[in-house]
Amino acid sequence: MSKSSSAPNESTDQDALEVKSNPGPISLWLSQQGFENDPIQPDHLGVELIAIQPLFLLKVASALKDYGFDYLQCQGGYDEGPGQNLVTFYHLIAMRELTKSESLATPKKKKTREVRLKVFLPRESDLTVPSLYPLFKGADWQERETFDMFGISFKDHPHPKRLLMPEDWKGWPLRKDYIQPDFYEMQDAY
Repeated sequence: MSKSSSAPNESTDQDALEVKSNPGPISLWLSQQGFENDPIQPDHLGVELIAIQPLFLLKVASALKDYGFDYLQCQGGYDEGPGQNLVTFYHLIAMRELTKSESLATPKKKKTREVRLKVFLPRESDLTVPSLYPLFKGADWQERETFDMFGISFKDHPHPKRLLMPEDWKGWPLRKDYIQPDFYEMQDAY
């Protein structure tokens, strides 16, 4: 169903996956390598955004690491809103391409290659994606925080437990439909 034929209050699956875009160079490269991907409109800084199915995340990330994206700058999650998708994202940078002569104080001669992968998970579905810990050890605490705050599980993560909240905490505090349980009240802070 096209967006123009939708009723005013009806949303399409495409709306939930942000705005599709023409493929950028990294999306094109992934397609040439046989990896399914959906390009998304670049962010405000021009970083290429690519939607990946959970099943292919580890293989795509491994291929990108071999392609030069050797640093996981950030992994996180967010909630699109009540009844909508939960999203986990991975911001990868090609660090080795930066030359030793470049420093933070001098302007860069060439733009650093970056890409952000996003995995959209329907809220009522299996919220499990493969852990990128085998590829990027820095994913350890980042994936644990995403689990702790949003309830997204990372298959084969070596330490799959809460990072910030007590182990017996109920729910996922950064979900937009989260309701604070009554049994955790502020202790006397004095």
